[in-house]
Amino acid sequence: MDLRTSRRALLGGTLAIGAAACSNIFAAPAHADIASSKDAWERARYIQAKARAPKFRSQEFSIVDYGALEGGEQICTEAIAAAIDACSEAGGGKVVVPAGTFLTGPIHLKSYVNLHVSEGATLLFSTTPTDYLPAVLTRFEGMELYNYSPLIYAYGCTNIAVTGSGVLDGQADNEHWWPWKGKKDYGWVEGAPEQGPARDRLIQQVADEVPVEQRLYGADQGAGNDYLRSSFIQPYNCTNVWIQGVTIHRSPMWEVHPVLCTNVLVDGLTIDTHGPNNDGCDPECCSFVVIQNTTFATGDDCIAIKAGRNNDGRRPDSLPCTDLLVQRCQMADGHGGVTIGSEMSGGVRNVFVRDCEMSSPNLDIALRFKTNAVRGGFINDIWAKNLTIGTVAKAVIDVDFKYEEGHNGEFPPDVSGINVENMTVTNAKQSLNIEGYDDDHIRGLGLTNVDFGTTQKAPHVLYVDDIVLNNVTENGAPLTVDMFA
Repeated sequence: MDLRTSRRALLGGTLAIGAAACSNIFAAPAHADIASSKDAWERARYIQAKARAPKFRSQEFSIVDYGALEGGEQICTEAIAAAIDACSEAGGGKVVVPAGTFLTGPIHLKSYVNLHVSEGATLLFSTTPTDYLPAVLTRFEGMELYNYSPLIYAYGCTNIAVTGSGVLDGQADNEHWWPWKGKKDYGWVEGAPEQGPARDRLIQQVADEVPVEQRLYGADQGAGNDYLRSSFIQPYNCTNVWIQGVTIHRSPMWEVHPVLCTNVLVDGLTIDTHGPNNDGCDPECCSFVVIQNTTFATGDDCIAIKAGRNNDGRRPDSLPCTDLLVQRCQMADGHGGVTIGSEMSGGVRNVFVRDCEMSSPNLDIALRFKTNAVRGGFINDIWAKNLTIGTVAKAVIDVDFKYEEGHNGEFPPDVSGINVENMTVTNAKQSLNIEGYDDDHIRGLGLTNVDFGTTQKAPHVLYVDDIVLNNVTENGAPLTVDMFA
């Protein structure tokens, strides 16, 4: 891809798909306030109907037939790419990774291709950063740039999938990828490369509205010192995405990170990776997303719903993240079970969470919302029910307006309509830690049939309007609004 090509030209081939998807979104009653629990869960059923697995032709293309060698020693990037090309040229189907261990660099999917990682198969991903060049259009912490390719990437595709019961192993550890975070806990030592200078430069470019095609990163791009890690699986500006069944280990950064996608189904994954910023599933600026039947044990948030950071989230060609359903998932280790933010400048609306279990002494917060007055954005209409929470280390529900930059910005966030019903908790440090700004209140907190179990610290609720508590208990006693500051 010629990096001198304008972003407008790059998007040209896919804007028609995106526009059609957007017209469908806005034609549906997605953006009206959801007035009742009944209306909310009717909306959830509609989301589930929209985000279905795409269908593929029955023909199969084994990567072995295109030169891939089992054993994990010879890199198979070209062979896998050849199998994908052949599958795409034949009208689509299944590209099969058979049982065995295969070493590869980045895998770029094409429309109508299902990458199937069979039982007993492991894809080992190279730990050589230059294998992930040339740079591609991607996002780092909600900011758009050209950077190392994600390990599995698709751009502007329709009907794509990664399926199977095999293993995707990014091979990140305290010697590869993770030290770039710049933390000694992940192998960084004084004087070693780290992401700080490049991250600061990118934040400034976003603030200065530098055109995306000029934001060049990676070892052979930009001004050097570019140590920004990539996501594991990233479909970008795609429609009808299905990720099913696989196990993900040792990611450089975020695991499943769809960006600007419509109709995404994430189903039955096992995500077990404990590196820095190892979020499990981070849909960003997407619409109609279902995340279900998935087990998370992560080094950061299990699920984090995002919508771009700062000016990149507020640009006309960005989108809010709307209409998401999380169901029948299990969350163990992580900073948050289901999180919204902190990159949410474009806004998040209509999120539904049901029938999930969360528990671990290493799980900080069950339901986490984080923003500030620099990132701004909105969080509207959040509905959760039938949640079983065992142990969380901090608060069960946390709304944090003080995250990083805090109040010092020009974009006060808009948070309203957080509703939780039928939730039981065994023990937590605190039930609620919710605070808006004195000049920017959170509006609408509804809790129904909630037992916060045993807590050690009194709830903190400040600058929150329109609180409704119905059969809410903590430490065996009723919790009432007049207990709050």
